[in-house]
Amino acid sequence: MHDLKFLRTNRDKVEAGVALKGMHVDLARFYSIEERRLAVLHETEQLKARRNAASEEIAARKRRGEDAGSEIGAMREVGERIKALDAELKRLEDESEQLAAWIPQLPHASVPPGHDAAQNQLVRTWGELPKFGIAPRPHWEIAAALGLLDFERGTKIAGSGFLLFTGLGARLERALINFMLDFHTRRHAYREVSPPHLVRRAAMFGTGQLPKLEGEMYHVGEDDLFLNPTAEVPVTNIYRDEILEPGVVPAYLTAYCASYRREAGAAGRDTRGMVRVHQFDKVELVKIVPGESSYDEHEKLARDVSDIFEALELPYRVVLLCSGDMSFAASKCYDFEVWAPGSGAWLECSSCSNFEDFQARRMGMRFRRGAGAKAEFPHTLNASGVALPRTYAALLENHQTEDGGVRIPKALQPHLDGLTRIEPAKVASPK
Repeated sequence: MHDLKFLRTNRDKVEAGVALKGMHVDLARFYSIEERRLAVLHETEQLKARRNAASEEIAARKRRGEDAGSEIGAMREVGERIKALDAELKRLEDESEQLAAWIPQLPHASVPPGHDAAQNQLVRTWGELPKFGIAPRPHWEIAAALGLLDFERGTKIAGSGFLLFTGLGARLERALINFMLDFHTRRHAYREVSPPHLVRRAAMFGTGQLPKLEGEMYHVGEDDLFLNPTAEVPVTNIYRDEILEPGVVPAYLTAYCASYRREAGAAGRDTRGMVRVHQFDKVELVKIVPGESSYDEHEKLARDVSDIFEALELPYRVVLLCSGDMSFAASKCYDFEVWAPGSGAWLECSSCSNFEDFQARRMGMRFRRGAGAKAEFPHTLNASGVALPRTYAALLENHQTEDGGVRIPKALQPHLDGLTRIEPAKVASPK
């Protein structure tokens, strides 16, 4: 949410930023309402001033024993007009706030202009792309052959886009989650939380998923709750409608939480394997920081994400998103894409975003720098640290061996009781 004063006094900047985001917002209607609101406010203030002066005159006349009937009658008409104007002003303010809720965060000056992913900028790459003596297999073939996933039965249970991990496959997924949580809490000093999987409408509004993306979410109508679409929502909303006392900010939080997305309109895309699913596990990183440090914190956050892929020995690249490829709430965003040799594609496994004070304003979260200091809106940031199952898919494809097995990266081995390889001969077929 933007500061309404900023929107009202920076029309050119707002219109340019929304155009860069490529989002359709009725700014003409917003500013038309603002023009009418200011006119109504001006008339109301003049009438109230006139009424106050008349009240004093009426009182003086009564003290002098003079007739004040005509003035009293005139003020009744003024009062009725003020009442009508106040009602109109309330209606205009409500509509203005509703329209403002659809105005996206404006892109930071360092974000390249562009309409879609074709204008994104490559920032850096890490790791050598693996070479194989045979054609590398895609992850869905590897997972099925090793008994790690049962795609057919997952579909039978919940429909397409839902996965059933089995045996060592389920254990590998749990190991990845534990590895990432331990890594971020022990090495990066994040505080672990375990949030609810269901979130209120106000929480979805706070982080910017609503109202724009409601059709992409799973909604529990009877309770007006949403299945968490990303752990960013429950974790960032922990402090919604609070003023954080000195010492709380900066806050660094991490959480594991399953996430759920309908992905309306995505039918037929990436239907094989684990690339596009409706339920996915994720370890999230959230930062709540003072505004002046948020872009330094954004770079550190990106480094924290990088450490995970490097520890898992996965070649990746970092892409700076152009203005038109960013989310509704982000002012700047890096995507981390991991190479998947069997699929022949770069898979987006993490987005690392700075929202400035956009989310904090929407959720009413503020902080104090010291005792008695003025409450301020902090800046919020988040990143997947990292998301499954694309990372899982990339791990299978990059570490596959020519005999049909999969090598376990050294950093992950302690979470699998020292297992160094998934051996094909040791895996029984699911029954």
